Amino acid sequence: MTDLRLHGDRLAHRGLLDFAVNVWPTEPSPALQVALRAALADRRPYPDPGPAREAIARRHDRPPEEVVLLNGACEAFWLIAQALRPRHAVCVHPAFTEPEAALRAARVRVTRVMRPANDWRLQPHAVPADADLVVVGNPNNPTGNLDADVTVAALARHGRVLVVDESFIELTEHPEHSLAQRRDLPGLVVVRSLTKLWGLAGLRAGYLLAPPDLAAALDDHRQPWSVNTLALAALKTCAPDRTTPAAIARAVSTAREDLTARLSALPGLRTWPSTANFVLVEVPGRAGVTNRLAASGIAVRPAHSFPGLGDDHIRLAVLRPADHAQLLRALKLAVST
Repeated sequence: MTDLRLHGDRLAHRGLLDFAVNVWPTEPSPALQVALRAALADRRPYPDPGPAREAIARRHDRPPEEVVLLNGACEAFWLIAQALRPRHAVCVHPAFTEPEAALRAARVRVTRVMRPANDWRLQPHAVPADADLVVVGNPNNPTGNLDADVTVAALARHGRVLVVDESFIELTEHPEHSLAQRRDLPGLVVVRSLTKLWGLAGLRAGYLLAPPDLAAALDDHRQPWSVNTLALAALKTCAPDRTTPAAIARAVSTAREDLTARLSALPGLRTWPSTANFVLVEVPGRAGVTNRLAASGIAVRPAHSFPGLGDDHIRLAVLRPADHAQLLRALKLAVST
């Protein structure tokens, strides 16, 4: 469980250039800043989730009873584990590890299904037929690959809950592969986050979409007022904005091309194509590269805690060209010593 609870923020110490946390470096939009200031000035004693819930529902053309607002997307995985207590859960790896940590904390039987390392593509046929809960990321963290919506949808079946973590999908230029609009798939839960795209890691704002009975079952297992007023203001304000996510997705694509081009010029590294705001890198035979980079002022995410990856894998956030240049100078030194 120790490794499953490791996250990039624990490596991003003050003073280090942060490639460990995969949050796009952006300032809140003017509209969002106004909304947050207004929320701070509101002296009502308790948060009212109604308007934010309705705004998210309108964004996805779904009724409000199919929306559960979250104290960060990660809350979804703990709610699911505690509320549903599946008999046999499958986590598709390497992937974000909190879903498995939550399931193991609930004493649920967990099977790991591994993606093939050549391209990390999802293999639906590899998932055991008796699994009554399956968790998959799309795009996947830390590999960065995006599976086609039809491939992910193939995992859905009656008697199974399919949890699709789409926390990074708005950072890609292929939102058409989202399952957020699919209401025809049995047991589908889609998890979304505001953290990654809007730069709101500390605010803890996310949501999930699910059939009404499933959404109600999850909501019933929560403490009251678990989503604060600021997070609700962010959810309400960001929900109708489709322009900002599209613009940021384009900026991420350009910046990612810059980072991968710089990495490809450094001999001895292996990278995989990514659609998200991070890149998985293998530095063969260089298990201590994370510490050497930290000594040079760079924080990266060691990937050994992701099942299926090892001490010579690191995950790098996509930042700005000037930051990439600094990273590559340090990385070149780290792999040569």
